[in-house]
Amino acid sequence: MVDVVKLLEPVSKIRQRRTAPLVLEVDLTEGIIDEIPGDPLGQIMAMRRQRLSDVVEGVRRGARDPRVKALIAKIGGRPIGFGKVQELRDAVAVFRAAGKPTVAWSESFGEFGPGSTPYYLATAFEEVALLPSGSVGLTGVSVSNKFFRDAIDKLGVEYEVGARHEYKTAVNMFTEQGFTESHREATGRIVESLTEQIVDGISEGRGLSREEVRGLIDRGPFLAREALEARLVDRLGYRDEIYAELLGRFRPSAPAANGSGGPHLQFVSRYQRLQSLANRVPAVQRGTDSVALISGLGQVVSGRSRRSPLGGGAAMGSDTVAAAFRAARRDPHVRAVVFRVDSPGGSYTASDVIWREVKLTSESGTPVVVSMGDVAGSGGYFVALGADTIVAQPGTITGSIGVFTGKAVLSGLMAKLGISSDSIDGGEHAGMFSSDRGFSDSEWERVNAVLDHIYDDFTAKVAESRGMTREQVHELARGRVWTGRDAHANGLVDELGGVEAAADIARGRAGLPPSAPLRPFPRLHPLERLVPAESSEDRAAAAARLRLSSWGPLAELSAGLGLPAAGPLILPGTWEIR
Repeated sequence: MVDVVKLLEPVSKIRQRRTAPLVLEVDLTEGIIDEIPGDPLGQIMAMRRQRLSDVVEGVRRGARDPRVKALIAKIGGRPIGFGKVQELRDAVAVFRAAGKPTVAWSESFGEFGPGSTPYYLATAFEEVALLPSGSVGLTGVSVSNKFFRDAIDKLGVEYEVGARHEYKTAVNMFTEQGFTESHREATGRIVESLTEQIVDGISEGRGLSREEVRGLIDRGPFLAREALEARLVDRLGYRDEIYAELLGRFRPSAPAANGSGGPHLQFVSRYQRLQSLANRVPAVQRGTDSVALISGLGQVVSGRSRRSPLGGGAAMGSDTVAAAFRAARRDPHVRAVVFRVDSPGGSYTASDVIWREVKLTSESGTPVVVSMGDVAGSGGYFVALGADTIVAQPGTITGSIGVFTGKAVLSGLMAKLGISSDSIDGGEHAGMFSSDRGFSDSEWERVNAVLDHIYDDFTAKVAESRGMTREQVHELARGRVWTGRDAHANGLVDELGGVEAAADIARGRAGLPPSAPLRPFPRLHPLERLVPAESSEDRAAAAARLRLSSWGPLAELSAGLGLPAAGPLILPGTWEIR
């Protein structure tokens, strides 16, 4: 016999979920990404990782939603870039300002390793909880470089490099035995600026003086009990204890008349997607004026944007990004563009192609606002120069207005291995890019001409974009890297903030209401991805493609060794702030 009560029980639970108070949850242990890949394989590999915009928009939406009562986050695991951390902190601040509880919980901030950045994120929350066996790796910021000059000398390898100018230190790891004076100066200021930001954030979040925070940084890392005594955390507990206490605050003492019980826990990204679907009216949505979000992630390269399923990361292809801007200019419902840039740079010509399309879009009457992510340096700064407004986080690594080029000369190594080479050249400079020999005097003349041309063009575009003289730009340029805070103080950036700040500026410039949506662009139907693009003017030409990279995770190392050149506009070093 059918038990009707059991059949109706799932319906009752669904009804309770729809009416119960919500506690939003963020799990950042798997990291966070700027955009979901467009290809099926990339989407499968990114299934466990949340998109930054979903989390940020969801937290901000929850701050306005009376049904949402609190926010809890699990912090730790995969490193998150400093710019993304500051974007998350800004969203949490909005949620707190609405008077709603926020709790950050971690098994360990660094697990007796570097944990300053995840702890800095946690201090944006009202309460910080830690596993009793965990630790707080608050040890400050450190930027280190490995130098292989002695090793490559022993191998018989030489590097012939030209740069504009002394702060363009991308290949110093192969040409120097340690920091040069200019390299140390620029990197030291980066460390100082990021440290100031971390100290300010922890001081404000934990109610400690800046002097106390700096003293704690010098004493770290801390065991859980030590962290509790130092007021770095509010309480120690296991997940079940922390979650039960928070959910218990909103559990009614008696069942509600409408059948709703205790609060419902829901991931922020899922909440955001469900709310977006509920508020979407398909017939109207297509014709709604909006702000287009165009992404430019990874090294700047010619051709199509691509991703490697082997872990080599994304590449910002000039053809793909340029096609997206052309399509945005033609779309009558795109009233403004937010160009999200997270890139260390790369090809000069590819950067110039993207710069041109950004500038044309702005000149067509469609405002363009650049939102810089963790890194927007060298070519990543170059592509932003055609925009109306540049927005960066205080911790964004940006600038690096300079250029370098060169090659590894492997003849000494080949001789040691008993390998010889010979060539027949059809021109005086036919073999100048060969690794078998160094540049001749006349070849160096051409190398220097290229370097001077690129640097002059780069600084001229900066001067035009930023309303400066060439002399003023040169003083800020010379290959030097800045934090977003310093770049803003020096006039290289207009505003400090994240994607939401950039979207608000774009809406204002376009005369759109604050409710105007920010939408990834172009959004292609699955069938559109299967059909070849009609031409380079087609929206389908703006779709990234999956590329099987032979180097995969070794792409960075291979680029450093000069195997596939990334391009002359590349940010020096590898930047991961933990």
